[in-house]
Amino acid sequence: MQKVRTALIAGASGLVGGHLLSLLLKSDRYSQVISVGRHELPVIHPKLDQQVINFDKMKDYAADMVADDVFCCLGTTIKKAGSKENFYKVDYTYVAQLAEITARKGAIQFLVVSAMGADAGSMIFYNKVKGEMERDVQQQPFNAIHIFRPSLLLGERDEKRTGEDLASKVMKPLCGLMIGPLEKYKPIEAITVARAMLAAAKAEKPGKHIHPSDDIAHMGS
Repeated sequence: MQKVRTALIAGASGLVGGHLLSLLLKSDRYSQVISVGRHELPVIHPKLDQQVINFDKMKDYAADMVADDVFCCLGTTIKKAGSKENFYKVDYTYVAQLAEITARKGAIQFLVVSAMGADAGSMIFYNKVKGEMERDVQQQPFNAIHIFRPSLLLGERDEKRTGEDLASKVMKPLCGLMIGPLEKYKPIEAITVARAMLAAAKAEKPGKHIHPSDDIAHMGS
């Protein structure tokens, strides 16, 4: 008899997270899907348990954050966050705390969306924050850790991100030229990243895995 599992997703209101939540709810792998977020989502499903939390006090909600597979799609921009400090809090602190809490609660796998260029030693603030997050997540005792480093994400957002919209318009016509070593820079659909995350969870491959964008593009197919 196949073991039914519980999934926990943080960031289900975002571009990748929205697609991933839909996939998790449809998957026979999970009997329950816990979504943690600042606001309730307009989604009703018998498997869905929505937990509205204050991320600044995440440890207060630890008792409700028990799952087998944890999917983290938290992320913002400096413009939306309002400052570098707030950006750091969302993209590093919240993610690192989620990993620490769920590991302590017995989660088996942790799967997180990072970014291409993540490097804790980078002089670029964005890349440095993502790199520090990756470094510290990998210190947690999960059986498997999967870090996804997508290139520019494509898809319809609820929020307007002018810079990313402009970049996608410029990059899309060039996609056909991005082959070989350039393939990892090719823009990638958010649904493709979501499918790759679910595929990695299903594979149950132990260890620490970093997935560049060109690998992500083929994982969920």
